[in-house]
Amino acid sequence: MPVTDVPPPPTLQHRLEYIAIRGMVALLKLIPFYSASDFGGMLGRLAYRTGIRARVAEAQIRFAFPGFSDEDVRRIARESYDNLGRTSIEAAMMEKCQRKAMIDLFESIDGWEHVDAALAQGRGALLVTGHLGNWEVGGACIAANGTQVDAVARHMSNRLFEKYLTEVREQNGLRVIFDDQAVRQIPRSLRENRIVGSLVDQGVAGLASSFVPFFGRLAKTPRGPAVFMQRLNVPMVFAVAVRQASRKYRLIIEPVAPVETGDREADITAVVATFTARLEYWVRQYPGQYFWQHRRWKYQPDGAPPLPDGM
Repeated sequence: MPVTDVPPPPTLQHRLEYIAIRGMVALLKLIPFYSASDFGGMLGRLAYRTGIRARVAEAQIRFAFPGFSDEDVRRIARESYDNLGRTSIEAAMMEKCQRKAMIDLFESIDGWEHVDAALAQGRGALLVTGHLGNWEVGGACIAANGTQVDAVARHMSNRLFEKYLTEVREQNGLRVIFDDQAVRQIPRSLRENRIVGSLVDQGVAGLASSFVPFFGRLAKTPRGPAVFMQRLNVPMVFAVAVRQASRKYRLIIEPVAPVETGDREADITAVVATFTARLEYWVRQYPGQYFWQHRRWKYQPDGAPPLPDGM
């Protein structure tokens, strides 16, 4: 019987990347969490100054906020790179955080009652979020507050680092479901009354998606959570973890209402549009904490007008 889905062996580059990352994390563990975060921010700003995907980030910010001056665009881009650097380092540093330390990273949690109400139904719950603030810390905080959380993740090209990050997530109470296992595993997790979390703001070739508005232009958006919501009658919440001036986080949780018109395909698309609109709202509140480096509008429906330069 042929063996399928066997990951390719790590390359020399993958091994060197892994050694470098683990070595850097080992050194950063010797300093306080927020000092390590500052180092990550410095790395992010350096990446911006060297031009890594800077043109893409600036073009998308300019499109999303047409009233911004060039100075505003560069400031938001710089903040975005700073946030991405911090998020990357903090994700690796979470291995250091115990439950109380994880909860202490948050100055407030708004809307936890929506999690309680969803799980009280006994059918599990779907959680959707985007690449805003620190999505890794947000998921770990929800798990640290006593809920069972599964995180849907895509495979990385560097499977050595993927294995390490998976171990860190599991140490923080998250069980990882890779997207090639999602169709089989998610219904099982929901039957166990677990929360299943997904990032829903990246268009991926071959992934079941809907085109819904995001900053006034259609964006290819994963529809899997909405499909499970409608077909399995499972509650859904939207959540983001955003940085505050105190350096701690604010976790925001909102309910996502089902749409039931009798037209299942239209209802699924309407749910996707709803949680995408909530993400847009919070990106507008915290534009410097969004992952503008990803080409969010890369995939377009047939007949769509051309994208602006750089996008």
